[in-house]
Amino acid sequence: MPRELQIQVSPEIAANATLLHEHVAKLFQVSLLEIQKVVVHKRSIDARQKAIKFNIKATVYFLGDDYIATPILLPEYQDVSFAQEVIVVGAGPAGLFAALQLIELGLKPIVIERGKDVRGRRRDLKAINVDHIVNEDSNYCFGEGGAGTYSDGKLYTRSKKRGDVDRILKLLVGFGATPDILVEAHPHIGTNKLPQIIQDIREKIISCGGQVLFETRVTDFVIKDNEIHGIVTQKGDTIAAQKVILATGHSARDIFELLDRKKVYLEAKPFALGVRAEHPQELIDQIQYSCDFRGEHLPPAPYSIVKQVNGRGMYSFCMCPGGVIAPCATSPGEVVTNGWSPSKRDQATANSGIVVELKLEDFKPFAHYGALAGMEFQKSIEQKAWRLAGETQKVPAQRMIDFTQNKVSASIPKTSYVPGTTSVEMGEVFPGFLSQIMRQGFVEFGKSMRGYMTNDAILHAPESRTSSPVRIPRDFESLEHVQIKGLYPCGEGAGYAGGIISAAIDGEKCALKIAEILLK
Repeated sequence: MPRELQIQVSPEIAANATLLHEHVAKLFQVSLLEIQKVVVHKRSIDARQKAIKFNIKATVYFLGDDYIATPILLPEYQDVSFAQEVIVVGAGPAGLFAALQLIELGLKPIVIERGKDVRGRRRDLKAINVDHIVNEDSNYCFGEGGAGTYSDGKLYTRSKKRGDVDRILKLLVGFGATPDILVEAHPHIGTNKLPQIIQDIREKIISCGGQVLFETRVTDFVIKDNEIHGIVTQKGDTIAAQKVILATGHSARDIFELLDRKKVYLEAKPFALGVRAEHPQELIDQIQYSCDFRGEHLPPAPYSIVKQVNGRGMYSFCMCPGGVIAPCATSPGEVVTNGWSPSKRDQATANSGIVVELKLEDFKPFAHYGALAGMEFQKSIEQKAWRLAGETQKVPAQRMIDFTQNKVSASIPKTSYVPGTTSVEMGEVFPGFLSQIMRQGFVEFGKSMRGYMTNDAILHAPESRTSSPVRIPRDFESLEHVQIKGLYPCGEGAGYAGGIISAAIDGEKCALKIAEILLK
């Protein structure tokens, strides 16, 4: 009968199915011919010792055992052309997976997206990288697939209690992602592969009778007696609906401002802010793998680090092995950084957001903005960075040790950030308390990761869009807004998710709640 197995093996064995079968045969003291199949369920790296191992959880099928490969198939999506309509504002992971769930349940989604489709977005990304031109509706944050489409496609989440993570991963595989994402401890699709998957999801929505409207920005909500009745677009069109899923992402400041003007209840929300640090990938490999050169069977090394400094958490965020830093401003007059990796993670540099926890009290200078105080704090730093970088999409930059010593770097080497850099003392970008915490924090990082603190590491500022600075509060049970009936704040922009998987789960949850009411 099949046997469950948890083992540690060398990178060479983990990378080669034949060697893995031979290893398992020796463990069970049987002939290799007796091993029919080894099905790996989970795989992770253990780099705590000098001899690096892979942890593998698997099922072993012997000759005579019933083994049937079960392909991963998409659900039976219905034709919803004439079904009741639900508006979904935003075509990021929360919006797209909400739309798929609505179709599966027999409701018709009308997806409203301010940006362009994945192909159209590419021209606008080139414009920001090469010409320093920011399109407010089409950029790294806005457009089909949301921020994740062109900023990595990381699928790791700690949100397993929020919903069925494996269901989301299997849906992504069904739409073309590699099945490896079901196995790896830190699954990742890659910026080069995710656009096609997103496009295929959109085509499925349309083929089932749903609608996807690109370059359609929401400029108003039709609200009567604290109940949603539809939305108004920038073209002046009104689209009526009893239920609206609001999945606009963490950077849709115009939506926050619109809701605030309409006296819809919002809350200021703490978030984290800092810099994006770039090291040579070879250096990170040497630190993490305790070796001079990374072997061919090991992936580019990531890192994760957390320190407490003056009562604040300072930690790595959205770490990108073998990746690049990208310009992620959503309006002219601001500079924002983020990072991404291609599927092979084969670039020469590694980068990570290094951010500090903020508290509501930090936003006191902007208290007159009410619930938008954190957003205005965030905006002020991005605008200051833009001015310091010469009012372009160049980014303020500083060598890491120079930053800890309050010293302007005499030179900045070419980094992966295409628009370019300007040598700046980071203390000019951030409030004094934040600069002090980061200076101390980097020194502490260097104590934990020998070699991390180096002037070969370049800091780019700011990393400011870690999560939404605003929460759109909703009822715990119904998931409706606490004030506006029929409005379902969803995903990262509402403050209820933090990444592709958790946003997708949240989108599905909102769709399910709507179906419970409309399909009684």
